[in-house]
Amino acid sequence: MSEITLKVNGQLLSVDVAPDTPLLWVLRDHLGMTGTKFGCGIAQCGACTVHLNGEATRSCSVTAEAISGAEVVTIEGLSQTGGAVLQKLWADMNVSQCGYCQAGVLMATAAMFKQTAKPTDAEIDALVSNICRCGTYPRIRAAIHKAAGMMVAEGAAA
Repeated sequence: MSEITLKVNGQLLSVDVAPDTPLLWVLRDHLGMTGTKFGCGIAQCGACTVHLNGEATRSCSVTAEAISGAEVVTIEGLSQTGGAVLQKLWADMNVSQCGYCQAGVLMATAAMFKQTAKPTDAEIDALVSNICRCGTYPRIRAAIHKAAGMMVAEGAAA
């Protein structure tokens, strides 16, 4: 076990965990932040997506020893970093069906908006590669395009 210190959703925290513990389990089991979901455990599905030092990252594939001193934003902290527009649109447009994957999709989408303000369908496909077992991709894409239009018109952040 070793103590790691990291900033999660703006709060400096320390946890005592095995160095090979995935960030996903640090967040869920040690810090009680259960919005980040376990999906596949091999960084393919994206249910566990968080922002690690500002980049969309599959938290199941990053170990505790690699995150000491890092800044992490989870779905619980997304609205604090500008994600409120996305979260509101997801609800208003009934994007999710079962909702299990949507925290990861929202986190990937928010990170995408840091790279491109008005993404094309190809950019959405490349940068929001999360898997939705319910197949809500058309609603996800529609919400992303609407958010892009709103943010460009208002000069707001995702």
